[in-house]
Amino acid sequence: MTILKTYARLWADDLDQALPLLEELTGEQPHLRTAFEEIALAAIGNFLVIAGPAEERARYTHASATVVVDDLGALRATLKSAGATITTPETAGPTGRFLYARHADGAEIEYVEWTPELVRRVIGP
Repeated sequence: MTILKTYARLWADDLDQALPLLEELTGEQPHLRTAFEEIALAAIGNFLVIAGPAEERARYTHASATVVVDDLGALRATLKSAGATITTPETAGPTGRFLYARHADGAEIEYVEWTPELVRRVIGP
């Protein structure tokens, strides 16, 4: 199992209002933009902007980062051997599959296995 990318999470009321400053700071355009339930998401540089109504964003604030991995199954085995607890079971989403896990030290992370097309587009071959 390999970590392909790690994102710091940024919380915003409005995605379109949040992106111009991040575009200027990173010198990049968003490489991912999608929606999940009532939340709008954009990935730019090493930031994942999570935007929408505060009550909807609150459903996801327990995780401190989003980590993209190449193999969610292998990750589950690694997490289990390290004493982590899966807090949200593997679920399909707009970018692939994800789960949330609380590490033995209490940190909670969202782990995502992107679709092969998304990995090629963002990470490369």
